[in-house]
Amino acid sequence: MGVLKVLVIDDEPGIRSGVTRILNNFKVTYPFMDEDFSFEVTEAPTGEEGIRFIETDKPDIILLDNKLPGIQGVEVLEYIRERKYDIVVAMITSYASLDVAIRATRDGATDFIPKPFTPQELKSSIENITKQLYLRKVTDRLKQEGKKVRYQFLSVLSHELKAPLNALEGYLRMMQEKQAGDRIDDYADHIDRSLQRIQGMRNLIMDLLDFTKIRLERKEEKIQEVDLAEVARAAVVTVQPYAIQMEVTITLDIKNESKLMADPEDMEIIFNNLISNAVKYNKFGGKAEIMIDSTDNEVFLVFSDTGIGISGADRENLFREFMRVRNERTKHISGSGLGLSIVKKVVELYHGTIKVDSTPDLGTMFTIRLPRKQFNIS
Repeated sequence: MGVLKVLVIDDEPGIRSGVTRILNNFKVTYPFMDEDFSFEVTEAPTGEEGIRFIETDKPDIILLDNKLPGIQGVEVLEYIRERKYDIVVAMITSYASLDVAIRATRDGATDFIPKPFTPQELKSSIENITKQLYLRKVTDRLKQEGKKVRYQFLSVLSHELKAPLNALEGYLRMMQEKQAGDRIDDYADHIDRSLQRIQGMRNLIMDLLDFTKIRLERKEEKIQEVDLAEVARAAVVTVQPYAIQMEVTITLDIKNESKLMADPEDMEIIFNNLISNAVKYNKFGGKAEIMIDSTDNEVFLVFSDTGIGISGADRENLFREFMRVRNERTKHISGSGLGLSIVKKVVELYHGTIKVDSTPDLGTMFTIRLPRKQFNIS
């Protein structure tokens, strides 16, 4: 059985002792986990003492109140973030301070627990956090144990996506209890953030389905003549609403006949991902261009944009699974980190090549070459 260290930082003795009492004999178990988890709780009445425990005990989970004597909870959170400690932080806060909790989630807190909380509310939050920590553990093992663990990881992710996101639940509770006011406009920001979370879940589910399809469902009978121009036009229509919001102009240049023997769904994966990225990572008012050309033997696909670009260091790992470029300009852009790895696998499935050229702040160009005749798609 695994043991997770929990540090509760709160100036109220009743809260600290309550957490200790609730978690003392609590265990978390799920069918996909290879071990159960229990909890070892340490208490700290101030932020300063909490930091001392962080340095000496290295907790796995911190339950953090914001209003503390001395330094505040958000300062403790900043201390953890600056040192890049691998600790999951959940804010404990009164309903009146939920706005602080929401800001804290943007600064690195994973969850927030409104107080007073019931034992079941605390247990539910701890269960979600434990699943997150387990996912991290499996992610580390991915580097060493290959495909077997990779599919286990995907299974865990799929299971996780079936449950509501804890943050989404928090926003809904706020609206249900009318904590910000009686008008729907009072909750515009919460609704926007909730919709973003839902869209992120939907995108990840679709990416996981694509990933599984490529790995497990290669069927020769699906191969047929595909008009790539038609696939490209459909992909442009799909992303057009977001392009309008970003004021990104999309142009499609068909220079030559663009038919190819392929599975239509595979070609849709390529165009949907790369056109979507050309808009998503573009600048407001930018341009995205798709060019299709061909010779007797090959089809050439070029996806270029005037977006934020990719640094050399990030380009080296761009096609790795679950890889996302993380910086100040991408932190608000949702994504699974699977899209480009899926595109690369599809291209290689058709014995093609993909390369990327990019300059930060100027834009990115993906070039794909696919042979027209496919003798063995596998």
